Amino acid sequence: MSAVAKIGARPFAVATVLVVGNDPEVEALLLRILDPGSWAIQRAADNAAAFLLAQKKGFDLILTSQKTSGREDIELLRKIRRVRPHTRLIILTDESTPSDVIASMRERAFSYFSKPFSMNALAAMIRMAVEEPCWDDGIDVLSATPEWIRILVRCDMKTADRVVQFMDEIAELPNPERHQVGMAFREMLMNAIEHGGKFDPTQNIEIGYVRARHMVTCRITDPGDGFSLDEIPHAAVANPTDDPVRHIDYRQTHGMRPGGFGVLMAQKLVDELIYSQDGNDVLLVKYIGIDATQKA
Repeated sequence: MSAVAKIGARPFAVATVLVVGNDPEVEALLLRILDPGSWAIQRAADNAAAFLLAQKKGFDLILTSQKTSGREDIELLRKIRRVRPHTRLIILTDESTPSDVIASMRERAFSYFSKPFSMNALAAMIRMAVEEPCWDDGIDVLSATPEWIRILVRCDMKTADRVVQFMDEIAELPNPERHQVGMAFREMLMNAIEHGGKFDPTQNIEIGYVRARHMVTCRITDPGDGFSLDEIPHAAVANPTDDPVRHIDYRQTHGMRPGGFGVLMAQKLVDELIYSQDGNDVLLVKYIGIDATQKA
């Protein structure tokens, strides 16, 4: 049995995934996660052939070839969406820039992966793409350059996972800083959606991202009433020193999901974590290429 669970059978017609190019690893992944009785895989040699097929019929999901550039795939998406407005397309590419990723968000790509990427992460995104009944109104680009981005994100966890993947592609950071910023950003975004937005899909989170020469900042603003770090019993950061796991009992008693370490974790991953007076606006700061004496 594969470690990647198959997506369950659909009650009606067989759905179709269109795969552009010839990538044995991607096709093997699809065969592992899609139930063969409910899903069919169709292939197109290149983007031109994919567009001709998409004109003739709608596909439930399209995966581009890793051998094309992000810009070429965005143009394919733009053309397809003129005839199939709600097409779900995941861009796979070996040539990408932050500008390409931003353009893909504007054109409402479902997701974006450039080499090298995790096949497990791609599997999770494919699963989300084929299971979600409504998706393409959850991410709105307010303004964007590769250095300064503002977006609105719908208050639900799956939309947040898509945003995290897009932002990871945009962030041209060295490792381990890229991983650290990505983890901290995800934790704070999930906190904003859960505690500020209350999982209400009619509400939005505003995200601001700035990439300076020696610094990256992420600002997350939620629609909630805010809070004080001293008065959040569901979070580990508020535990007294003599009871370091008090928040676990609180979360269990109030029916909250396991967790509560988000703020504490983010504080360890970035250089500065700053909350506004009301607590519904948080700024993450990570310095790049600066040692401890320069930060001070």
